[in-house]
Amino acid sequence: MTANDIINKGKEVVRIEAAAVADLENSIGAEFVKAVDTIYECQGRVVLTGMGKSGLIARKIVATLNSTGTASIYLHPTDALHGDLGMVRKEDVVVIISKSGNTEEISNLIPMFKRLKITIIALCGSKESRLARECDIFLYIGVKEEACPHDLAPTASTTAALAMGDALSIALLEKRDFTAEDFAFLHPGGSLGKRLSLQIKEIMITGDRIPSVIENASIKDVILEITSKRLGTTCVVNNKGILTGIITDGDLRRLLERTLDIKDLSAKDIMTKNPKVTKEHYLASFALQQMENFKITSLIIVSDDNKPIGIIHLHDLINLGLQQR
Repeated sequence: MTANDIINKGKEVVRIEAAAVADLENSIGAEFVKAVDTIYECQGRVVLTGMGKSGLIARKIVATLNSTGTASIYLHPTDALHGDLGMVRKEDVVVIISKSGNTEEISNLIPMFKRLKITIIALCGSKESRLARECDIFLYIGVKEEACPHDLAPTASTTAALAMGDALSIALLEKRDFTAEDFAFLHPGGSLGKRLSLQIKEIMITGDRIPSVIENASIKDVILEITSKRLGTTCVVNNKGILTGIITDGDLRRLLERTLDIKDLSAKDIMTKNPKVTKEHYLASFALQQMENFKITSLIIVSDDNKPIGIIHLHDLINLGLQQR
């Protein structure tokens, strides 16, 4: 098999699976609405089950549902028939994923769910299967062909099942008015949680550590302040403590490139007026976005009367893992 053959095969697989997902649009209709409403109104949990590769897809859908506000669990069909059925309650909703709809373990489970009077939602690739006949809500996920040349390994069919699960999850998210704040509450760990929940006031530099000089400060004093606070910048304030400008070490270098006669200059002569500022209650990720948008490395946090109450540096945000990869 040549390199060209490998590339062509890879592209063919992607085309087949993309077509399988695109065809799912035809399955999004009244039954889909019914499935979303049933899960939304469920007083218990959503129990997903499936054998083999379908089971792996079920586990992923469980993770997506849980992370977007819909309590879900995975039930292994074989284990269910040997005691784990006890985790299912009559107030739950069951979602069964199966390509054929006739898998033995699934077929054995269906009457168990019916005895419990549990609503069964089927994600199934066969309209003529037992699962299709006996479920309460049927979502067709059949595909024209698998990417596997022998039509043995589930490929396009599992991709279609996963996409349908995502469609259900996001429709439910919208129906619940699930917000970014809700998402952050369920994802407190890692960079994702920080991006969604960490506020500027929790990490900003405050008090005497804020580099600051008055407008008539000498260039020497400006250099000493920037050097001692080690942020590469300093705020400039008037005699009332109100922010009027900012000076960076880059401003100083550019000044010295123009002239060495700086003894009569003061901070207000070289400062950048109206610097970019923000408020402490904004998310730290917003501060990072502002810095990236305006190509700056520091952002001043001001009070309602425009006095510096904090400063935040780009490197601190990056070290916290807030930069999206």
